[in-house]
Amino acid sequence: MGEINIPRDQQNALQAIDTNELDRLVDQAIREERSGDLHRLPLTSCGPYISTKLHYFEQALAKHHLAKAPRKRAETESTLRRAGSDLSFAVGAMKRRMETEQKEAQLFIVDDQIMPPHRFSKHLSVRVSYRWRRTVGDEWTFGSVTFVHDVDLRPDYTTPAPKRKPSAAKQEQDLQNRLYQTWEYLMRGALYSVRDYFGEGGDGDKIPDTFQATVDSHSRGLNNYSTQFWRQQP
Repeated sequence: MGEINIPRDQQNALQAIDTNELDRLVDQAIREERSGDLHRLPLTSCGPYISTKLHYFEQALAKHHLAKAPRKRAETESTLRRAGSDLSFAVGAMKRRMETEQKEAQLFIVDDQIMPPHRFSKHLSVRVSYRWRRTVGDEWTFGSVTFVHDVDLRPDYTTPAPKRKPSAAKQEQDLQNRLYQTWEYLMRGALYSVRDYFGEGGDGDKIPDTFQATVDSHSRGLNNYSTQFWRQQP
């Protein structure tokens, strides 16, 4: 799955699933204690969220089938029915998300295919490209915004120092891992901020070319509001 957009192949799989048929086959699988005809539906092609729920359902199905004692079977049946409900809910939720995306795509599309750099420095940046229009009859306008963030590399004195000082190579590896995790957080925040801005009717002409991510006053790092470029800055 893309970070904010459902890929086309997963959309096709979702569209091929009738939720009433899914509910019927889930109930049948519970009664017969085997997945059976459930595999006729392209559930494994709908993305990791649904695939995971299907896996949990099949695990619960197998445990219930092996249970013998009445008390144990009552427990496994309860777990199995919850797993079946979770699977049905996941499909319904993804279908609703897909419908929302398709509706929004008539007026804006945010490109979520962003590759990380090969090496990180404390100066991080993420460029988000998009296209938008005010009405379906208008021509598309293309644009982008670059989110930048300078990582505070001062030591965190709230955590105990290691008993043995790590090698230079280990320190560099740890630093790159930390910077990657921060970049990934910045990237996700940037994508969701642009999507939410347009989703709430924001004017694409008012998106800045560059935005310095705000930092948390306590942690000195990023938080859920750091990339919201439309908020009043302190």
